Amino acid sequence: MDENKATSDTQKRGRVARLMIDTRPLRRREFRLLWLGELVSETGSNIAVVALYVQVYQITGSALAVGGIGLVQFVPILLSALFGAPLVDRHDRRSILLIAHWCEAGAALLLLAGVLIGSPPLVLVYFAAALVAGSGSLSQAARSAMTPNLVTDEELPAALALNQAMWNTCLIVGPALGGLLIARFGLGIAYGLDLLTFAAALISVRLMLPHPPAQVPAQIRPHLEERASSGPDSFGPDSSGPDSFGLGSIPPEPLTEPLVELESNEDEGWARVTAGFRYLKGRRVLQATFIVDLIAMIFGMPRALFPVLAEVQFNGGPELVGLLFSAVAVGALLGALTSGWVHRIRRQGLAVLLAVAVWGAGIVAFGVSGSSIGLALGCLAVAGGADVISAVFRNTILQRSVPDDLRGRLSGIHILVVTGGPRLGDMEAGLVATLTSPTVSVVSGGVICILAVGLLAILVPSFTNYRAPE
Repeated sequence: MDENKATSDTQKRGRVARLMIDTRPLRRREFRLLWLGELVSETGSNIAVVALYVQVYQITGSALAVGGIGLVQFVPILLSALFGAPLVDRHDRRSILLIAHWCEAGAALLLLAGVLIGSPPLVLVYFAAALVAGSGSLSQAARSAMTPNLVTDEELPAALALNQAMWNTCLIVGPALGGLLIARFGLGIAYGLDLLTFAAALISVRLMLPHPPAQVPAQIRPHLEERASSGPDSFGPDSSGPDSFGLGSIPPEPLTEPLVELESNEDEGWARVTAGFRYLKGRRVLQATFIVDLIAMIFGMPRALFPVLAEVQFNGGPELVGLLFSAVAVGALLGALTSGWVHRIRRQGLAVLLAVAVWGAGIVAFGVSGSSIGLALGCLAVAGGADVISAVFRNTILQRSVPDDLRGRLSGIHILVVTGGPRLGDMEAGLVATLTSPTVSVVSGGVICILAVGLLAILVPSFTNYRAPE
């Protein structure tokens, strides 16, 4: 009897363990240094995000002006993706990360100085916001290109899930803490803390080994020999038929094959810049991973409306703005922490589509939640949980499909979508709210998100039917 009970308890613990996040990548020194440094700095950055949105709303009282943050940030993100990300494939990625962090620290210092002088002009706040966005996009491109070389292929989904868990922990703690600090002490404390947290990231990155592109030192690239012996892990050019991407009898094409033309044509700077986009040509599954995220972020990301909703709909202040930002991340963190099952999912394309549809439904529910703060926060949490699952699968498809010497440029495009999409969403939400109302803006965005995902599933069946390689 006791033996049966012990066996049952062991089986239950095994089932729970399979659901919980895989922490094996943290055993690797280089990944651990990168992860811990970003954990601290991203917390500070998310404290500052709340301050930025609250500050613009305090200066103008306009949802459209808050949405304007997204517009001024999108341009440097675009420039970083086009001209900064190719640098990641040509120069030491650790050095690029250090430069980007110094620029981010400079932007935080500028915002702090603006608060200390009393009444900073809106143009100064916008300029600092643009600098934050451009340098942050470059640092994210470097981190994304480094990650696959710091862990084994088997550990890659777990590493991406850990990154999602880290980012969403920062998105929970940062905005919630930022809202409370701003309500009590003002905007200056938020920008000051952001400036201090960059010290942790700079120290952590300095402790890492150099990370030159496409020739990473063996001691920080544990899967180099494994990848060399296991053969190609790209899925090759896409086609609209059912035999593409491992769905039928056509085998994946070698990683090196599509690089011959790219390398021969990349003597000029512009050709190098556009190499990532040329690599995407004809690869509809990869294209769909970007399109589906753009759909969710442009139409279903209402964060520009958080200051006005907190004041008008919920009768709250900066502390509630912080909670609205954090609620999405609470759900995302729970999704990441229970992501142990994701490596068993083969229909990864369908999983992305379903997750984004749930995101849209959560945003619609948030829009019709009325004055119930608890219900509104719960709806945002559900949306966040769906978003992190989508992100894990999208990143896995992307990282496994792209050769190392193009990862910087493809990561640049990925970051353009991931970080630029919400900025366009800020502008869309602010504009629609100005023309109609904040509630109409939120609900219509969620509905469009759901409908657009359904249309994408029909138009790109190769993505809907995509299966991860065995």
